[in-house]
Amino acid sequence: MTAQTINALSDNTPTLLARTVGHLRRIWRTGSDNTTTTELNLSPELEQSDLEQLIQWMDGCLLQEGDEVTARSRAVILGRSYLRLNQHGRRRFLLLLAERYGIDNTQVEQRFQQWQAATEVEQVKAEQQLRKALDPARLRLLTQFNSLPEGVKFLVDMRAELLPLKKTYPQLAPLEADLKRLLISWFDIGLLQLEEINWQSSAELLEKLIAYEAVHEIQSWDDLKNRLDSDRRCFAFFHPNMPNEPLIFVEVALVQGLADNVQTLLDEAAPLQDIQQSDTAIFYSISNAQKGLAGISFGNFLIKRVVGRLQQEYPQLQQFSTLSPIPGFCRWLAQQEDSELSKLPGGKLWLQRDTDEDISTQEAPSEAREPLLSLVCHYLSQAKGRGHFSQDPVAHFHLSNGAQIAQLNWLADSSAKGLQQSAGIMVNYLYQLNDIESRSQNYVQQGKASIAQSLKPLLKP
Repeated sequence: MTAQTINALSDNTPTLLARTVGHLRRIWRTGSDNTTTTELNLSPELEQSDLEQLIQWMDGCLLQEGDEVTARSRAVILGRSYLRLNQHGRRRFLLLLAERYGIDNTQVEQRFQQWQAATEVEQVKAEQQLRKALDPARLRLLTQFNSLPEGVKFLVDMRAELLPLKKTYPQLAPLEADLKRLLISWFDIGLLQLEEINWQSSAELLEKLIAYEAVHEIQSWDDLKNRLDSDRRCFAFFHPNMPNEPLIFVEVALVQGLADNVQTLLDEAAPLQDIQQSDTAIFYSISNAQKGLAGISFGNFLIKRVVGRLQQEYPQLQQFSTLSPIPGFCRWLAQQEDSELSKLPGGKLWLQRDTDEDISTQEAPSEAREPLLSLVCHYLSQAKGRGHFSQDPVAHFHLSNGAQIAQLNWLADSSAKGLQQSAGIMVNYLYQLNDIESRSQNYVQQGKASIAQSLKPLLKP
């Protein structure tokens, strides 16, 4: 459960994305409100000869010629034309949007001078005109999609394409930033709806759950049914304009005590827990379902909302904890020089081991337990990445939300992924409601991670 895995998608996503594109093509097939508007006839590659036609169409959308119905139809046709392009064509479309429809610097300078020279009476109007000039033309173009059926989903997927592209084409970065700004305003947490997903949910939604699960891959429909059984819960945030698309979801197990092994937790043959006897809610997976919403945080709100709901429904619950992966540990360990490693808790013992076996491909021997647990504890709480924050993305996510590093679990995930990431070690982050705010402040302001008293001896050299 993670900040990093919050932005990951499963291998099934390309198929799901293709279905989404096909769905949008179908619902936009006939334009809107039965109006007839000339179609754009673009080649899939968006060749040079197509650009003049596309520019004229975009200019027409910006001029908003005709009535609102006509403008809506033009936006439908523009979006449908984009979906018909191949990967190369969509890239050229985005580059055109970024480079031709940005801010008019000359107009900005003129409006700024008018604002400076404005009298007190003219000041408000001059300020409004300056603000308008600072909005790029492409922002108005993108905003037109908001009113279309599933137009918001269209823009979310457009940003998903932009995120990797801007690394190769830095001129796309302003367009991606504009789109992110729009989506942040549209996806305000106050607009999101918390809903429970269960075995009675639609097959379409359950299929998306399988595709979007990013932490512990769902192996089969039986596996999914087990995760939605009577002693499990799954909650997701939805947006009113994307009612069939989860934005982010969390999977919860209602158990006794802190769970310390994910294979045991997900065992389909394990007996059902009596939830009336359960005292702990284990958040064992949280996944961001929309790659295009990367960097727009919902996870902390989701956890707090789910905790509140579970408290209300099951007052016997005393603990709210995660069973989380440690995705960066083995990579961090491999990067440490021996001279530096020897100074860290557990470092000397680790360097003195008799074997050089690769712990990322097989279970670490029992004699490695003590040094590895000490090194993991140091990594989670002391190794710094950006600023004074934890280098581990999952740790940073939970510590910034006010959790405590409560328990380290040896060989808690024996899957290939678990061994590769953290030698199979997992961690419980504990959310103690009375301490969440103070712990969050200590971490955010000072980089101080809250660690259970029982783990502090692991930090001694």
